[in-house]
Amino acid sequence: MRLLRFFVVGVLVEATCAGVMFRVAVAQDSTPSALPALVASPPQQMPVYGTPEVSPYPSTSAPEVTAALAPYNDVMPGAATPASVSNNNSGDNGNDSGPLYAPYGSPDAMTAARAADANANAERAYIGRENWRWQLMPTGLLYKTYLAGAFEPRIGSTIVHERTRAWLWNASAGARVGIVRFGTDDPLYPQGWQLDIEGAAFPRLDLENQEDMVSCDFRAGIPLTTRQGPWEAKFGYYHLSSHLGDEYILTHDDYRRINYVRESLLLGLAVYLNPSLRLYSEAGWAFYTDGGAKPWEFQFGVDFSSPEPSGPTGDPFFAINAHLRQENDFGGNLSVQTGWQWRGRTGQLFRLGMQYFNGMSDQRQFYDSFEEQIGFGVWYDF
Repeated sequence: MRLLRFFVVGVLVEATCAGVMFRVAVAQDSTPSALPALVASPPQQMPVYGTPEVSPYPSTSAPEVTAALAPYNDVMPGAATPASVSNNNSGDNGNDSGPLYAPYGSPDAMTAARAADANANAERAYIGRENWRWQLMPTGLLYKTYLAGAFEPRIGSTIVHERTRAWLWNASAGARVGIVRFGTDDPLYPQGWQLDIEGAAFPRLDLENQEDMVSCDFRAGIPLTTRQGPWEAKFGYYHLSSHLGDEYILTHDDYRRINYVRESLLLGLAVYLNPSLRLYSEAGWAFYTDGGAKPWEFQFGVDFSSPEPSGPTGDPFFAINAHLRQENDFGGNLSVQTGWQWRGRTGQLFRLGMQYFNGMSDQRQFYDSFEEQIGFGVWYDF
């Protein structure tokens, strides 16, 4: 009986120890490294307690766009839509190769924009050539008229005092205009080639003798002109004839009229050192002469005149012209003008100022007579 009691107590003690050891083993096996399935499972969102804090900054998220975007050709006119872009918004079985609309920042749009910029730069670089076209009756001249030239076709009037003939009135009535041009249409800075026509009369009146007509010279010509950048050139033909006034013949019966005539070819060259300062030279050769005229003549000079529209205040101008003629043993005359000018938006020029002339007469009836003049004049160039 006592032996059976000890056996039961021992079994109970052994069972108790085994239970304790099993609990310790379970606790050790429950560490994170022993539960990979628990780590791999997605994290659970914790419940929110209380009112969430509202951000003081505005939302930067763009609103959802539900309207269909415009095709790429409508957004970038002239740019081709890539062939890989499908015209079906829904796609074919989800295999569309690209979106229907390419934003401006996309490589295709950026390439098109760069091409457009390059074309614009090229157009600006070659604008002198790209904009050349044929024009009838163009505005402005490619080869400008010499400001101090005595026999340039223009409208002008000058009252001068000549030291031996007292007061004289020298006038000019004419113009030089363009007939046809192949070039730009800028009236102030034209470029290209142009055919002009010119004609003018140059009367001289004697203010001391009831404004009698002393003489009158006539000029007509057809020059071909060009302008390339700061360079100007002209080649052409002109006719010049001189006539003595009837009143002068009646009051000077001892003076014999001469039949002064020139049929000439001319070549001129000019360059602008800056937009307002021009140097020029010209040579003329007459293939037919009469009345004491001889073939060769040369002239050169400088013009200082702003090419920009002047407005009501105007701008100063200054000009010198030297004219050498073979019939005067390559002597000639010097003309100086200075004063104030007003230039219009299409290049027409109105000037007023003083003039000084020294040398052989510019009226060819008196080509071998020395004159010295000083006076005041007005001039208008088309």
